[in-house]
Amino acid sequence: MTESREEAIKRLNESASSLEARHAQQESSHLAAQKVTGEAYKIIADLVGGVLVGLALGFLADRFLGITPWGIIGGVLMGFALSIYMARRTANRLMAQAKAAGVVAKSVPFDDADEDEDR
Repeated sequence: MTESREEAIKRLNESASSLEARHAQQESSHLAAQKVTGEAYKIIADLVGGVLVGLALGFLADRFLGITPWGIIGGVLMGFALSIYMARRTANRLMAQAKAAGVVAKSVPFDDADEDEDR
């Protein structure tokens, strides 16, 4: 009878260990998904924020320097360029982190059917 109890306890411990491992794996994948989502929102904020800051600075230049509409035009263009630079910098940092972690992007297969439709 003691053998069956020991075997039952051993099986129960193995089940608990596998359950803990599955839970830890799900939790780590959930945290990774949250991190990726946060980085995506940062890139979007960089893109929108740069244009809005450029627009505001252009508006102020128009207001105080009297160069309407060139202040807003120049501000939006400079804000757009700044936002692209910041988003690209963030994307490069993320790509470097992924490369250091050993993540390899899957290639997209070439589809001849798409090329035939264009002709």
